[in-house]
Amino acid sequence: MTTSDFLVFYACVLLVILACRCIPLLALKGRELSPRVSDALGLIPPAAFAALVANDLFDPSKAFSWEPLVAAVAVLLVARRTGSLIWCALTGMGSYALLTLVL
Repeated sequence: MTTSDFLVFYACVLLVILACRCIPLLALKGRELSPRVSDALGLIPPAAFAALVANDLFDPSKAFSWEPLVAAVAVLLVARRTGSLIWCALTGMGSYALLTLVL
């Protein structure tokens, strides 16, 4: 691939990305979304985070390991008690590190 081919390809990809991100913003500017749409859009970040966590907890390419599951249970308990993201992150990292060091 020559440099000019690469630049043309890069420009096309850049235009598509900008169009996909900017056109919806410009089309919805000044409009109020319905409560159902707002609620649905509010579920996207937790769903994405849950997918990332589930991918690490239940990785089929690795042998079954119960340490991440125990750490996840500890994080769930802290999340229910405190509701704080920082305490959940610290609990998860600490409990996982402790479990891997002990075993």
